[in-house]
Amino acid sequence: MKKIGRLHLLTDSVLQSRFSHEELARLGIAGGADTLQLREKSGSTRRMIEVAKHMVAVCRQADVPLIVNDRIDVALAADADGVHLGQSDFPIPLARELLGKDKLIGGSAATLEEARICLAEGADYIGFGPVYVTGSKADAGPVSGPEGLKRVVETIPLPIIAIGGITVENVPEVMRAGAYGIAAISAVCCQIDPEGATNALREALERSMR
Repeated sequence: MKKIGRLHLLTDSVLQSRFSHEELARLGIAGGADTLQLREKSGSTRRMIEVAKHMVAVCRQADVPLIVNDRIDVALAADADGVHLGQSDFPIPLARELLGKDKLIGGSAATLEEARICLAEGADYIGFGPVYVTGSKADAGPVSGPEGLKRVVETIPLPIIAIGGITVENVPEVMRAGAYGIAAISAVCCQIDPEGATNALREALERSMR
């Protein structure tokens, strides 16, 4: 069975520049993140492959999967554990052909219809959002709120990872809506203490699952 974590950390070097992707990976894992996702929207492909390889090494030591956002070529070159694909990115069925059955493939969805597409195309899990207002993604679209999240959870038989404006304070509400887990970007990457911020999210998640 594929390992799908409950606390996904998306590393970022655009919203902040104090920490590298590799540093965020180490700090996030130390704080309790059980899935890392490399999110890089700029720079050369060669540089991204180099970064991904370093992150793969960090994640393998901790037995934490590394997923590459958007870039299946980088995931293949770095032997990452999978990819996460948006609605207009590389097609999920073709990604499965290239990556094989054992790699993780996540799909992004902002609506129930998009979640249905991810399911039909063979995604292993869905990152659904934005659940709340977020500044991490300029084209994030309208928020779904916990109610929209709940509708997707009740309809789609896949692990649903809530993303978009996730904070320690709203983790209980998200989990009550039925989310399998949460994903964070600025709630960790933009904090003075990313390890502590991750740990706070982890604790909130575990309390909500009791």
